[in-house]
Amino acid sequence: MDILQALNQIWQTTGLYSITWQQGVMLAVCCFLLWLGIKKQFEPLLLVPIAFGGLLANIPMPPGEAIAGPAGFLGIIFNFGINTGLFPLFIFMAVGAMTDFGPLIANPKMALLGGAAQFGIFATLIGAIALSYVHFGDVQPFAFGLKEAASIGIIGGADGPTSIYLTSRLAPDLLGAIAVAAYSYMALVPIIQPPIMKLLTTDAERKIRMTQTRPVSKREKILFPLVILLLCALLLPSAAPLIGALTFGNLVKESGVAERLSKTLQNEFCNIVTILLGLSVGSKLQADHFLVTETLGILVLGIIAFSVATASGVLLAKLMNCFSKTKINPLIGSAGVSAVPMAARVSNKVGLEYDKQNYLLMHAMGPNVAGVIGSAVAAGVLLSLLGK
Repeated sequence: MDILQALNQIWQTTGLYSITWQQGVMLAVCCFLLWLGIKKQFEPLLLVPIAFGGLLANIPMPPGEAIAGPAGFLGIIFNFGINTGLFPLFIFMAVGAMTDFGPLIANPKMALLGGAAQFGIFATLIGAIALSYVHFGDVQPFAFGLKEAASIGIIGGADGPTSIYLTSRLAPDLLGAIAVAAYSYMALVPIIQPPIMKLLTTDAERKIRMTQTRPVSKREKILFPLVILLLCALLLPSAAPLIGALTFGNLVKESGVAERLSKTLQNEFCNIVTILLGLSVGSKLQADHFLVTETLGILVLGIIAFSVATASGVLLAKLMNCFSKTKINPLIGSAGVSAVPMAARVSNKVGLEYDKQNYLLMHAMGPNVAGVIGSAVAAGVLLSLLGK
């Protein structure tokens, strides 16, 4: 009998004894995300740490000892980097150091395509508010307030750091679902965007060859981030942290006098922050927080936001062609979302399917980097209106 009691006590200390079906589901979901990252190579630098963080967060642990809890190492990382908003700002520094604003400077009207993609944010905000009015008898499955709707809408910008930054301030309870949706849809850009691009364009439009842009001087590249920052400071101070981090990283790169700092931002710094950001986002995939009806609503609204953003850029490019002598290939309009540089690569890839000599990558980088600025500005607008 003593042996049976001892075995029973040992059994009760195992994870198999205390695991819930919800945790089992989330472990399977995280394994699927790992498969997408490793096998399909969908944004592996983000999906792998996010998925692994989710695995750690759903390991059955005694109360108070959860790895993703306040005292667990993932919880500590989360509180340090996400709750404070540091990690998204650090990522923006790295993005700035890796981004060439030359294509946008050479062809400023491409900023309109980056702006058009932000329609996805505000259309989905309205959709989230509308969904909150859905009732099944006395049950209201999607109780999204204005702050929650704004946080969901920002998924349409296809900008993970901005989504995290805004959500951590407006709707921290939804951070896990929104972060996973934002990064998952960023990873699925090569799957989501091409059907929309092909549906909204004709064969002739996809074959439009754009003229080569003018050379951009070093002086222009140095002045551009400073001008953007000053405009932001004067017109929309709430967006200054994101814009400031982005322009600082870009200025370090373009100045040409801080090569060590530029390389560090692009490599070691970016890699370290990406690891910590991914793990801490994954820590919010805890079953009791993730497997709720709101999560389903967020995932559905997220894909709508992303689709509307893609379509808006393509349609605006078609509209601009009605008034412009210099034709724009509408495929580059889809790059207005700020998934840099993946969205630009997708535009280029789809263009090459119809004309093997039509290279659109550099043209698509214009709206792509404009989308980065646009999503940060949109987040600043929402923060200024709802952040108090």
